[in-house]
Amino acid sequence: MLEHIKIVLVNTSHTGNIGSAARAMKTMGLSDLWLVDPVTPIDEQAQALSAGAKDILEQSHTVATLAEAVADCGLVIGTSARSRTLSWPMLDAREAGEKAIAEAPQHKVALVFGRERTGLSNDELHQCHFHVAIPANPDYSSLNLAMAVQTISYETRMAWLNSQTQADVAEAEQTYPLSQDLERFYGHLEDTLLETGFIIKPHPGQVMTKLRRLFNRARPEDHELNILRGILTSIQNPGRKKGKGSS
Repeated sequence: MLEHIKIVLVNTSHTGNIGSAARAMKTMGLSDLWLVDPVTPIDEQAQALSAGAKDILEQSHTVATLAEAVADCGLVIGTSARSRTLSWPMLDAREAGEKAIAEAPQHKVALVFGRERTGLSNDELHQCHFHVAIPANPDYSSLNLAMAVQTISYETRMAWLNSQTQADVAEAEQTYPLSQDLERFYGHLEDTLLETGFIIKPHPGQVMTKLRRLFNRARPEDHELNILRGILTSIQNPGRKKGKGSS
């Protein structure tokens, strides 16, 4: 299950943080590191601070966008240190680890960490099914990137250890669409709403953002997403007759 969990670092500024994050991952049994548009490629400083986790760095993947990193993931959890104007389904660190392990047998899971200073952008957070916040001391809540990775990785490992004796049958029976399938659905939904005039391209407002929040909160399963896509297709093709080919 741990092999199905990605740690995704977005636009990391300091290579030392990449190395320290790799070390944090390896101590908890995680090995799949993805770097999204890092400011500087992996260098000697990253290797030095990885402290024995050089193999994690050597096997890491570097991509240009978060969408590429999570395209094959059925669950994406993004770290968020501050409240946003539009609330999103939230987990604490322990819940994030438990959810990641519960779903890892069915599909890949991404745990996403943002920039050292500003975290994840709103657009990036919108690509996540859930947000996770570490409940640090409100008087001094400064966690560096590697600390955050260590905390979430620890909770993930603890959930994995617990899963060895406590199988979550309900979650195992559910199959969820991959991130790339959800993005195609959102594109289909927006095209349909533009065609019907429900939204207009120059002034879409926050309709699509709110709809993303709705469907991310609902977590439609594979067959449910297929039904939704079918509904959109029927709206786009109103002339299609029911029961075509039948007498």
